[in-house]
Amino acid sequence: MIQKTLIILKPDCVKKNIVGEVLDRFQKKSLSIVGAKMIFLTDAILEKHYAHMLTSIYYPGLKEFMQSGPVIVCVLQGEDCIKVARAMLGSTDSTKAEKGTIRGDYGTSTTVNVVHASDSPESAEKEISLFFTTEEIFNYAK
Repeated sequence: MIQKTLIILKPDCVKKNIVGEVLDRFQKKSLSIVGAKMIFLTDAILEKHYAHMLTSIYYPGLKEFMQSGPVIVCVLQGEDCIKVARAMLGSTDSTKAEKGTIRGDYGTSTTVNVVHASDSPESAEKEISLFFTTEEIFNYAK
């Protein structure tokens, strides 16, 4: 099934100059980039994106990290895109992620873990609409 998913290349990914390497990994797995832009995350966007974490003791640190520099938000498209992208990332806790996964190779912690990716078709749809309008996403048949 052809799907779309949102990925966020986090501030550590941008600062380490590994954006190209990370995107190349996705493209080598036949996932196409159909939307992309560099932005600074505002309080309002973070509150919507991480609504499920607003009362967590971890949210202030996560917010500070996510606003420590620009991020690149992308929409990927491909066969079973959500499952493929998440498998490529490895564990959310980079210290437990297997080598060969993006987080295992480049991340340093649970927060500083290079990339966010949607975890379901429902969250992908919601997250994509938070960052992109329909007109900003290039649609094509594979």
